Amino acid sequence: MHSELPTTTRINGRLVGIMAVISGLVVANSYYAQPLVGAIADGLDASTTRVGLVVTASQVGYAIGLAFLVPLGDLIQRRKLMTWMLAVTCASLVLMAVAPSWQVLACAAMAAGVGSVVGQVLVPFAASLAAEEERGRVIGNVMTGLLLGILLSRVVAGLIAHVAGWRAVFVVAAMLMVVAALLVRTLPVVPPSAVSSYRALLVSVVELIREEPVLRWRIVYGTLTYASFGVFWTSIGFLLSGPGYGWSDAQIGLFTLVGVAGALAARLAGTLADRGYAQRQTGWFVALTALSFVLLAIGEHNVFLLAAGVALLDLGIQGTHISNQSLFYPLRPDARSRLNTAYMTTYFMAGSIGSALSVLAYTQFGWPGVCVLGASFPAIGFTLWLVEQHKHRNRCS
Repeated sequence: MHSELPTTTRINGRLVGIMAVISGLVVANSYYAQPLVGAIADGLDASTTRVGLVVTASQVGYAIGLAFLVPLGDLIQRRKLMTWMLAVTCASLVLMAVAPSWQVLACAAMAAGVGSVVGQVLVPFAASLAAEEERGRVIGNVMTGLLLGILLSRVVAGLIAHVAGWRAVFVVAAMLMVVAALLVRTLPVVPPSAVSSYRALLVSVVELIREEPVLRWRIVYGTLTYASFGVFWTSIGFLLSGPGYGWSDAQIGLFTLVGVAGALAARLAGTLADRGYAQRQTGWFVALTALSFVLLAIGEHNVFLLAAGVALLDLGIQGTHISNQSLFYPLRPDARSRLNTAYMTTYFMAGSIGSALSVLAYTQFGWPGVCVLGASFPAIGFTLWLVEQHKHRNRCS
């Protein structure tokens, strides 16, 4: 393997914008189903619990793609890799649109999730192209596009389903993958940074986790906050479509726009990270994630407090995420895709676990149980951050 040379030329703003758009278009595939759980359950004559597992299947597929496809970004020319991934994703979305049962829908959702990790190939790509002094900001800008894709996916899904039914959502999603593939063709061709076998590449991911303590700590904070993300967003559709609110698919989709705070946090956290605050701000973003569930719990019967809780939740999760990326990407310039694999695979596995537990918590204990479960993960994360800070002070004294 050989290392990439440090970048000294600033990345073109138009290129960053294209990467952000592609990331947003593709990541949306994993979230279209979230506000449609009730509609899909009615359409397929299945329980909301079973359809909730479709959301989990998509997250599991994303984790599989992170583990086995994203590392190839260090081994295969990235533009070619992303084109093939988009082709698989497009075909899977078409299958979701015509799925005759929730089981077929779940399998297709998992396949779509596997191919939808294009954004996670793009983020280390952008980090490699950026100059050192702008890396945090560039990562933040690409992640802003990705986060807006997550937010707008729910809005688009709700509006399209309201007008043309839930199957039309996945038809539109497949068409957008064609647009994404055309945009990928405008990206620069950059030779891969690693010369190795695929097996050795996968083994090196585990070695990176073992050798880099900074990466290990970042994995801990990332997984514990994103687990709470899975907990909340899997069950919010149950709450809003239930007897307490009784909202339509379109209303549920529009409600998710309050999470735009997460997109703003990506830009803010990236800028602050470039100024050296990434380590310090991590703890406060994690704490904010835990505290948001207080408002979310009260919001069971108050939409304004629920909206405020969603804004704080996304702010905390995305602020933590960008802070983490800003700290681990510089560790190994020649292995940024594999660093991203190590971090993001565990990240989305945690989201999948949170999603699955959320369905059980809502079924057994209702919305209060969901909020207690969601708050517990970042509360543990903040406690561990205090432990890390204490160890750091002891080493420095």
